[in-house]
Amino acid sequence: MKADTVTKDFISDAHIFADIFNYYIYGGEQVILPEQLEERDPTEIALPYGADGAAVPVQRFRDVQKLCAAKTDGQFQYVLYGAESQAEVHYAAAVKNNLYDALEYAGQVEEAARSHRRAGKAGAAPSPGEFLSGFYKEDRLVPSVTVMIYFGSKKWEAPLSLLEMMDIKDKRVLACMDDYHVRLIAPAQMEDQEIMKFQTGLREVLLFIKHSQNKEELAAALDANRERFCALERRAADVIKAVTNIGINYTEREGKVDMCQAIQEMRTEERNIGRQEEAQKTARNLYEMGLEVKKIAKGVDYAVETVEQWLGLRE
Repeated sequence: MKADTVTKDFISDAHIFADIFNYYIYGGEQVILPEQLEERDPTEIALPYGADGAAVPVQRFRDVQKLCAAKTDGQFQYVLYGAESQAEVHYAAAVKNNLYDALEYAGQVEEAARSHRRAGKAGAAPSPGEFLSGFYKEDRLVPSVTVMIYFGSKKWEAPLSLLEMMDIKDKRVLACMDDYHVRLIAPAQMEDQEIMKFQTGLREVLLFIKHSQNKEELAAALDANRERFCALERRAADVIKAVTNIGINYTEREGKVDMCQAIQEMRTEERNIGRQEEAQKTARNLYEMGLEVKKIAKGVDYAVETVEQWLGLRE
């Protein structure tokens, strides 16, 4: 499976999605609940735009976008959350995400105008400014928050803001520029205690990715979190396998995967392969020295038939 397909499917889960924004916005506090999130059609999402409260469709651009409706002070407050999965470093992420948010707001203004034209406004006619923009004085935009998750094991070295992508020397010009910051989750640049603030399988995914390049660190991370890694959700295990390209095989039991056992079996297989390669090398050297095949087989502790295959004496 392709990494981008697997990661997009993973973060589209309401529990994972809520976990992302609870970490980034609220420091791990469980404020956004999965049941408050509503995923809409891939091409259209209905939102309560305009003073008339009419629900109108807006095109969606992000990998995953959900509407959060939370009741505050007796009234529903709406926020659009967008999550972007990234397998490789994106050097223009600030422009990409800024464009997504800008298009979202432009779409909201356009759809508010359409809503008013369809429903009409009760009472006084719109002012010239309202008529010109289509966005009425009482209208409000629905906030859009985009977070990018980098599923790579290397450090993110790309710019994290628009101004970082520019080379502005004149401070007077700089003072006129509006910046846009990339909201990034990158495991290689996070301390383990930060990753532990996640509550779902995303925690184990990020821990594994962070330590995947160091066998000792990975073993320590698995051991420290053995209970959760030994009962990991299948989709989380699939993400780990896809993004790290690690050669693990596992079986699913009741929707859970024992990642600890899978890693142990992989390590055992690696040791066996290494032992066999060393035995083959030794067998060839001894054969070239004129030693009998039976004695070679006994010396490397493999069957005679196997050694003969190594030496090309048996098909």
